[in-house]
Amino acid sequence: MRIAVCLITYRRPDGLRRALAALAAQELAGKAARVRIVVVDNDEEGSARAVCDAARAAMPWALDYAVEPRRGIPFARNRCVELARPDADWIGFVDDDEEPAPDWLAELLRVQEAHDADVVTGPVVARFAGDVPAWAVKGRLFQRPRFPTGTRRNRAFTNNVLLRAAVFDRVQPHFDERMVMTGGSDAHFTRRVHRAGFRIVWADQAEVFETFPVSRMAARWIYQRAYRTGTTNAFIHRDLRPLPVAVPMIAGASIYRLVSGAVQAAAGSVVGRHWIVSGVRWVCYGAGLVVGLFGGRYDEYRRTHGA
Repeated sequence: MRIAVCLITYRRPDGLRRALAALAAQELAGKAARVRIVVVDNDEEGSARAVCDAARAAMPWALDYAVEPRRGIPFARNRCVELARPDADWIGFVDDDEEPAPDWLAELLRVQEAHDADVVTGPVVARFAGDVPAWAVKGRLFQRPRFPTGTRRNRAFTNNVLLRAAVFDRVQPHFDERMVMTGGSDAHFTRRVHRAGFRIVWADQAEVFETFPVSRMAARWIYQRAYRTGTTNAFIHRDLRPLPVAVPMIAGASIYRLVSGAVQAAAGSVVGRHWIVSGVRWVCYGAGLVVGLFGGRYDEYRRTHGA
């Protein structure tokens, strides 16, 4: 079994160093696998080269490094696939600000085998570089949804995923290069993977840990992320569905989120700030859906958080 684990990176040397150390510590529990790590640096100056060169000494797997000079997440992701595909049966992705648990890869492989999955995805657990505001803890605003192992999903994200390499042969183009700085090209791709009939399965014990920098531990970042997610989801729906279906679906979802979010934010004056922030977040998401419905977008990834 040949596995390529891919990371794209852009000027996050500390995060990349931790991610590579966590990949070096993977325990495959006797599975017969040949692993290769593929790092694509989206900085045309090649700023991550020194980190990768230093990591090779402790890496039990081969580590390949390449530069993708065209700035943008889908360019870098597609370069990963180009480098990994000729010599891989499975292609995994994690982010450069994440640390996979030691049994991460083994658990993805275990669940894949148990459920005959084409794509296996798992949870991203937040860690924090500073004190988390009390309202964020109370409102669980940095927690992502989790599901029982084996749950069928209709999408996955490149912050924690393992895909059968043959998926990339069937579903082309891969990561949509129109989504240069908006994010969401992974959701767009895996939704197409699901629509092509491939099986996407959740592995709840295959955890990766994402470090949240101080710059993200603020209500403003939560609002911006929700707005961007709204614009991106509207783009995906418009792109993958006939407009007579997509338009009323997006419009209905936006009205629901705008109204319910406003009600929740108003009730927050009694319940507490966590309700206010959560309600405004949904208002921002609904606004993003409206803007995305008319072709607007938000280039969230022009700014890099963390180091």
